[in-house]
Amino acid sequence: MPDSQPPRSLDRILTKKDLKQHVPFTSHHIARLEKAGQFPKRLQLGPNRVGWLEREIQAWVDEKSSGRD
Repeated sequence: MPDSQPPRSLDRILTKKDLKQHVPFTSHHIARLEKAGQFPKRLQLGPNRVGWLEREIQAWVDEKSSGRD
């Protein structure tokens, strides 16, 4: 039976939990990479809520994987 879900949009916002499915780093390591300008910056969604744009995370993963031999 075909999948009835629509294709996922890369404009969606990833939560910390979602981000772990794309990047297997700890929250602390991600924060260090962000501070160093080596990882996409988070969006402040509320006083205690952050997220990342999926398209930026996917572009970062693609960039990392393109350097492989």
